[in-house]
Amino acid sequence: MKSIKISIPSLIENIQIIESFIDNAKESFEINDDQYGNIMISVTECISNAIVHGNQSDATKSVKLELQMEPGILRCCIEDEGNGFDVTQLPDPTAIENLEKVGGRGIFLMKHLSDEVKFEEGGKKTILSFYLE
Repeated sequence: MKSIKISIPSLIENIQIIESFIDNAKESFEINDDQYGNIMISVTECISNAIVHGNQSDATKSVKLELQMEPGILRCCIEDEGNGFDVTQLPDPTAIENLEKVGGRGIFLMKHLSDEVKFEEGGKKTILSFYLE
């Protein structure tokens, strides 16, 4: 297994650092263009959630990203230092009453763009999986 890691302070502008990190991973992990967009959107959404909701934009707290490459699969592990959340309590962004709301689509997007989404450690750790075959 090939693995690379990065840790950033919880400031929303650090999403740019994550984007560059994924750009570099695209080369070394040989990610194709079709999947690259899905990976970039899913991971940056997840990091954004970890910064804003998990760590409450507290710059003294970090968000960690680890990309793990195994044969045919890329796993993106995102972890924050927040209190976690109950995934079963998330509002459905496709429900009529939520269509006009500004937020609430991050996890919905991740579930549609990733091949698998797992929440661990009470919601403090998210694992996004992408099949590269």
